[in-house]
Amino acid sequence: MKKTGFIFLLCLWSMAVSAQKKYDVAAFVWPSYHPDERAKIFWPEGIGEWQTVKSNKPKFAGHTQPRYPLWGYVNEADPYVMEMEIAAAVRHGVNVFIYDWYWYDGMPFLEGCLNDGFLKAANNRDMKFYLMWANHDVNMTWDKRLAGQPNPSLIWKGGVDRKEFETICRRVINNYFPLPNYYTVDGRPSFMIYELQTFISGLGGLKEAKDALDWFRAEVKKAGFKGLDLQLTLRADMQGNVTGIAGDHVGTQKSVIDALQFDGATHYQYCHFLHIDRDYTEIQADAVKTWEALDRELNIPYYPHVSIGWDNNPRFEMQMGGIVKNNTPENVEKAFRDAKAYIDAHPEQAPLITVNSWNEWTETSYLQPCTMFGYGYLDAVKKVFK
Repeated sequence: MKKTGFIFLLCLWSMAVSAQKKYDVAAFVWPSYHPDERAKIFWPEGIGEWQTVKSNKPKFAGHTQPRYPLWGYVNEADPYVMEMEIAAAVRHGVNVFIYDWYWYDGMPFLEGCLNDGFLKAANNRDMKFYLMWANHDVNMTWDKRLAGQPNPSLIWKGGVDRKEFETICRRVINNYFPLPNYYTVDGRPSFMIYELQTFISGLGGLKEAKDALDWFRAEVKKAGFKGLDLQLTLRADMQGNVTGIAGDHVGTQKSVIDALQFDGATHYQYCHFLHIDRDYTEIQADAVKTWEALDRELNIPYYPHVSIGWDNNPRFEMQMGGIVKNNTPENVEKAFRDAKAYIDAHPEQAPLITVNSWNEWTETSYLQPCTMFGYGYLDAVKKVFK
């Protein structure tokens, strides 16, 4: 065989192997788009944060708002709605949902989207899911009428003590880990912590947090699993807080990650670690540099993160700064290609890529089809991973 023919066949083989490789494209889910009695304190109409999305308007000339959902203001706690969403996600290459999961005042909050919508959908086995405990303090940021006001009142604390932490863990171990489509890494169910400092403070310190996590791991094994895959959403040391969510300016230190023995790390949003008031392509170039730096620095796998954009003006009456520019589906597709290349270069770790997000409409970072780009963002995923 001539050399050129051999090279051609080698290229075909490489393309075939790449096409067969599995990627876990995991989109965060903000589970607020359904009726919830406790949520009426923020959205009294009883349709969740759709109340805010409906009132979205541009704040200045050239502002790329409003954006509205092509699917309408659907109830995501309705299993028939979630069947449609699951089918669209899987068809385009999104095969994992990471649910923002809340626990305030001794009980879960906004669980309807997961329990009544996703888990009751007839096709829920078509995709995996797992939980990110979004343990931040809550003020009135979700209420557009009061968001941005000085010294907003604290409604719920995100930190919990040891007794309540054990209650949370037992609920998660019993209700979610045994489900056949709960996401695992090497047979260990995954569980992510959103805000490390709040977690540590609530338990009383680093030693107490380590003791609590060691107990959690032991309980998971007692329940018959190989162990726990504990993940963390990272932050950079930030002077400001562009999200409005309490705690989102707190830095994360490598020594603490090592002490608590996390098994993997990712990010939740570009605005947590990058300057986002610029062109998307510039932001993405810095994101890749961050992935590479973390790969060198951390003693655990880093799972590459892609954010679709950032503009949380829909959540506020006044104009907010910090807007990602030019986050077109074409540019987002390039970001997914970067993430795919990173995974291909790290075959020793789970092929997990996290995405912000499936439906963060009031932060303008969503994969769902919209009135501005149609199915463009989902098609960007499909072009890379399907």
